[in-house]
Amino acid sequence: MELLKIENLCKTYGKGENEVKALNNVSFTVPKGQMLAVIGPSGSGKSTLLHILGGVDRPTSGKVFLDGQDVYAQNDRDLAVFRRRQVGLIYQFYNLIPVLDAEENITLPMVMDGRKPDKKHLEDLLELLQLKERRHHLPSQLSGGQQQRVSIGRALFTSPGVILADEPTGNLDRKNSAEIIKLLRQSNRDLEQTMIIITHDENIALQCDRIITISDGQIVGDKINDIK
Repeated sequence: MELLKIENLCKTYGKGENEVKALNNVSFTVPKGQMLAVIGPSGSGKSTLLHILGGVDRPTSGKVFLDGQDVYAQNDRDLAVFRRRQVGLIYQFYNLIPVLDAEENITLPMVMDGRKPDKKHLEDLLELLQLKERRHHLPSQLSGGQQQRVSIGRALFTSPGVILADEPTGNLDRKNSAEIIKLLRQSNRDLEQTMIIITHDENIALQCDRIITISDGQIVGDKINDIK
């Protein structure tokens, strides 16, 4: 079933001689439950695409549909609600709140949305993330890999329509990188979570169901991986 649909997406910065087309007529669909990697050189438009898919930056033209909903037909207030409820964002540098412990960072988006966190769901997620013994530790008391697990937990906790990860292992060593990708793959399969991962790492891309390659703001490759 088609979950995400992108139609003729364009994003332009500047005008005249200074005009830069970060995205140029990009179109593709993502079925529910797919783990998709987006690769390409620096400046190719990968992060711009991710920010538009996540409701962070409006496109110059084109449309994004999530589960049939026209994302950018919404006003700014509804778009903010959409970001909190329908999108889970994972960044390279974690973006955790330093004065909140691991559990509080994970539940923060739901609390900010005025909803009561489900205790069983939280316990199951802490188990999946291997953070039960670290639930009351502050970010400064956690390793880089543990902080990224907290970041992933925060993205997963609201059960959003899609998880968007921007270089989620870019700040980690090889061992922690492997563990984080294994965790994302497990979340994708066990929770049937749709994921789009921006990465420069070909080994990470090869662990995804599909790889889209972007260059100069356009899709130049789209292939399915044979993942067992």
